[in-house]
Amino acid sequence: MFISDLFETPDGYRTEKDDNTVLSISDLRKTKLTLGQINRLRAMNDVRKFEREKKIDVISKQYKPAEEPAAPAL
Repeated sequence: MFISDLFETPDGYRTEKDDNTVLSISDLRKTKLTLGQINRLRAMNDVRKFEREKKIDVISKQYKPAEEPAAPAL
C-alpha cells in the first residue's frame, strides 16, 4: 500500500459504492459478473502489475552492486 492511497483512489481500484452485494446464507447461486465488473477487475490487475514492476525497478536500483572505481592510469 502506498501513502497516496490514503488520500486518493487511483483509477482501476474498487470504491465503496461498488460494494453493494450483501449475501445471506439462503443465497445458493453464484453471482454473475457483468462486463463492467470484468473490465474493472482487468484494469485493477493492470494497475497492480504496473505498480509491482515500478517497485521492482526501484528495489533493483537500490541493491545494484556498486561499480568499482577505475584503476589509475600510469
